[in-house]
Amino acid sequence: MRFSIGWLKRLRTIWADGGYSGPEFAQWVSRRRKNGGLKLQVIKRSEQQKGFAVLPKRWIVERTFGWLMKNRRLVRDYEVKTEHAEAWLYVAMLSLMLRRIA
Repeated sequence: MRFSIGWLKRLRTIWADGGYSGPEFAQWVSRRRKNGGLKLQVIKRSEQQKGFAVLPKRWIVERTFGWLMKNRRLVRDYEVKTEHAEAWLYVAMLSLMLRRIA
């Protein structure tokens, strides 16, 4: 993977879905920072839970995905390069912030 989060100095915790609970992703996260200042926290559902329930911190991610899906270009994977897809994410979030400022 070419993605590097070294420039995100303030990032301390990555919240992930239960699908990312494998050791490969945990190792990838631990290799991102040399000093080990990045923590992976997997948010899982309770085994007794039936139906829908809001999970802690998970709603923040789902809300952000909802904001991003309002942009037509981000609904499908049109981009070939990940750098282009990342640029469109920045454009989408910039437009959201500009609408809130105005």
